[in-house]
Amino acid sequence: MTVKKRIGLYPGTFDPITLGHVDIIERAVKMVDELVVGVAINRDKAPLFSLDERVRMTSAEMATISKKSGVPIRVVPFETLLMKFAEEVNANFIVRGLRAVSDFEYEFQMVGMNQKLNDDIETVFLMADVRYQFIASRLVKEIARLGGAIDSFVPPAVAKALKAKFQK
Repeated sequence: MTVKKRIGLYPGTFDPITLGHVDIIERAVKMVDELVVGVAINRDKAPLFSLDERVRMTSAEMATISKKSGVPIRVVPFETLLMKFAEEVNANFIVRGLRAVSDFEYEFQMVGMNQKLNDDIETVFLMADVRYQFIASRLVKEIARLGGAIDSFVPPAVAKALKAKFQK
């Protein structure tokens, strides 16, 4: 009997990647043989960082996690239906992080829709560590824009990139 490779997909806009995202990824790699981090092109969100910048920042963080865990991590941009993208990367399951009850309500609806599209791909929820439950990319960007300290919310390279964006 051949055991199917466990490929997880962790999608997001990562505008920018935060320590909350990193925490979920570090925990997700414990469950997979390979992890795909899908960087979504979401024109409705009007991202601060370009797609290339988001992929570059995310890839830099993933290289460290991959080396530490021994699990291959691919960072792949996508602009398609999530389930179609999951099929394209051969994902067995989608990893989602939950911070609060409001996240659950949205994610619960998404799981129902995704199951209708492809019931072979499961969704796995990981609760955010209490240290990161309050972190949201949009709040981090607002704090950075107003000159506040963001070093405890994002990796050092991301903090530097945010500060550079708002110094212009």
